[in-house]
Amino acid sequence: MEKHWSVDETRLAEDPEAYACWKLEQRINYGIGEPLIPEAELRARFNVLDIDPWKRKALALALA
Repeated sequence: MEKHWSVDETRLAEDPEAYACWKLEQRINYGIGEPLIPEAELRARFNVLDIDPWKRKALALALA
């Protein structure tokens, strides 16, 4: 994963759940990170992610 300039990742990593959600949001919203997102990880955190509404609808269709 690339370094995000505005986030102190070491401090964020102290809360594993928040860090995992943040990483997923970065990958979905900005394309930062590995090309594929594990489906199980996405399903587990889908309802708490802060993502673009259109991307949420597209992902919901893909996961259906």
